[in-house]
Amino acid sequence: MPVPVVAVILPVGILFFTTGLIVNLIQMICYCLVRPISKNLYRRISRVTLELLWLELVWLFDWWAGVKLQIFTDKEIINLMGKEHALVICNHKSDIDWLVGWILAQRSGCLGSALAVMKKSSKFLPVIGWSMWFSEYLFLERSWAKDESTIKLGIQRLRDYPLPFWLALFVEGTRFTQAKLLAAQEYATSTGLPVPRNVLIPRTKGFVSAVSNMRSFVPAIYDITIAIPKNLPPPTMLRIFKGQPSVVQVHIKRHLMNELPQKDEAVAQWCRDVFVAKDALLDKHKCEDKFSDQECHDAGRPIKSLAVVISWVSLLVVGFVKFILYFSLPTSWKGLAFSIVGFGVVTILMQILIRFTQSEHSTPAKVVPIKTNKGEHLQAEARNNKQD
Repeated sequence: MPVPVVAVILPVGILFFTTGLIVNLIQMICYCLVRPISKNLYRRISRVTLELLWLELVWLFDWWAGVKLQIFTDKEIINLMGKEHALVICNHKSDIDWLVGWILAQRSGCLGSALAVMKKSSKFLPVIGWSMWFSEYLFLERSWAKDESTIKLGIQRLRDYPLPFWLALFVEGTRFTQAKLLAAQEYATSTGLPVPRNVLIPRTKGFVSAVSNMRSFVPAIYDITIAIPKNLPPPTMLRIFKGQPSVVQVHIKRHLMNELPQKDEAVAQWCRDVFVAKDALLDKHKCEDKFSDQECHDAGRPIKSLAVVISWVSLLVVGFVKFILYFSLPTSWKGLAFSIVGFGVVTILMQILIRFTQSEHSTPAKVVPIKTNKGEHLQAEARNNKQD
């Protein structure tokens, strides 16, 4: 019999937001006191504390829901992951692509230094958004006049990052839905671009800027493709909270940064070509139900996240018991009211988090079909990028 989702959301929410506030407090203190003295020491401390928080979500994925992660790539790439700086690009198919990225980073030993380019509203999410801000995530406003400098300055700040980091960039600009796919297909038809079937048309401005600013100190681009076997339901945060398992299959290619073209327009075309290839790869996956061109590596289920959650729960239970006994919460109307309000707030915050991950609530890509010949499609895309 499935566990009622509210019976999971409430205790997990209390655990996540309470420990998250502890992590945020540590990050804030270190930001004010440690960072002015040593930025590298601050980053190392923040990396460890952030990992202690993110591992709670890894635990949900691995141990509560039992979602299985299968990695299709060369063994050489597996050995390099987590040992070098990398720009990560990925199709944005699932509601939990970001969590799959964290699972990959955790398996590679760089969970605390897995960064991403996010929309600006993300940093206002309680706990999770605040943690990202303290950890040097890049937040964009979808206005290129402002975002160009944000990307440049944010990446330049990472030059002296003391440990291997990943910077994830979802170049499609929004999560995949059938409505967005239809709009992308209409736009591609009107401009002479290859018509996508499984991905959206990449927005290349941010990618070109990232490559331009990372060439000198980031050796590789990880080209990741996520797919779900057709006989299984796609995992979502709601399904994970319900403890419903699934399988996520991930295909990884590694491109050397110094092998990319030098000119910006050639880099943009390289990105478009990668997504055309990704589209074909997903077509093949639909037929064979796996990425058959690479060896499959089972990502396993490391015990570290389970140990961290048990430790957090033990710490909070002791603290909570002492708190309620000290303030006599169970025997007073004020204590009862405080508890009810607290549970309500946590439930609302968790619902916000779940809603935020759902693709049907993501901001749609602004695609304006423009009648033009094939030779003019680059100008049309530039106008479209400007709108986003």
